[in-house]
Amino acid sequence: MLAGSLAMACVGGSVAASAELAGAPLLTAQALRYAAACLLLVVLARAAGRPLHRPAGREWAWLAGVAGSGLVLFNVALVRGAEHAEPAVLGVAVACVPLLLAAAGPVLEGRRPAARVLAAAAAVTAGAALVQGAGRSDATGLSWALVVLGCEAGFTLLALPVLRRHGPWGVSVHATWLAAAALALLGAALEGPGAALRIAPREAAALAYLAVAVTALAFVLWYGCVARLGAGRAGLLTGVAPVVAAAAGTALGGPAPRPLVWLGTALVAAGLAAGLRPTGPGRAPGRRARRRPPR
Repeated sequence: MLAGSLAMACVGGSVAASAELAGAPLLTAQALRYAAACLLLVVLARAAGRPLHRPAGREWAWLAGVAGSGLVLFNVALVRGAEHAEPAVLGVAVACVPLLLAAAGPVLEGRRPAARVLAAAAAVTAGAALVQGAGRSDATGLSWALVVLGCEAGFTLLALPVLRRHGPWGVSVHATWLAAAALALLGAALEGPGAALRIAPREAAALAYLAVAVTALAFVLWYGCVARLGAGRAGLLTGVAPVVAAAAGTALGGPAPRPLVWLGTALVAAGLAAGLRPTGPGRAPGRRARRRPPR
């Protein structure tokens, strides 16, 4: 739980760094971010003795799905969606991820969704939506918001089939290099081969922070959390991100949180407390206790 919370805190605290990239070439900048994160992950994995396996067979498709939806398309959808919708609309779409993971995650893991976790996910989703606030959008913006929701969920759900063999380190490494390669090709075609030279020093510093904290660190922590808790319960922790983002905005000189933000924070906390409490000594969620044979 601590690993997942820290990962979402890194994501929520990335708002200020992401804002610095408003004028940077999007595709090229993100390609550099993921390439730097991949290099760092490989170095740290080797230093820590973590094995990195080469994908085989269908694993290529799952990892390409993680990179294509959770990294490449997600960033494109955020930018295109922002052209038709206010940021709060896209934020509310991301806030719906806990409910989607609570429903679909256990199914992909071979278990039934737990009613308690589903109820907790509904509370976290409602609380996160209140923290994000409401916004205006047209039909195109709402469509992109749905794409953002699907991509954010796909980042976790598509990793489940390969997480056991490759582990958090392997999934993070393969997802980042695949995304870096795809974004580099798109950037060269759409932004020009010299787009990297247009990145200002301030933007490069923001990219460095995103590569280290929000990608390399947060990815490993998040996938480690999913491997231990399962996608359903881990998904509840995504509600931490908007709360941290709101707190970071206030700390950076923004207005004090409104009453609805406090109410949303309380709902997120209540949902986390209800959904993450232990299910019983020695019992994992969704598994039946074994009966002892009679003597």
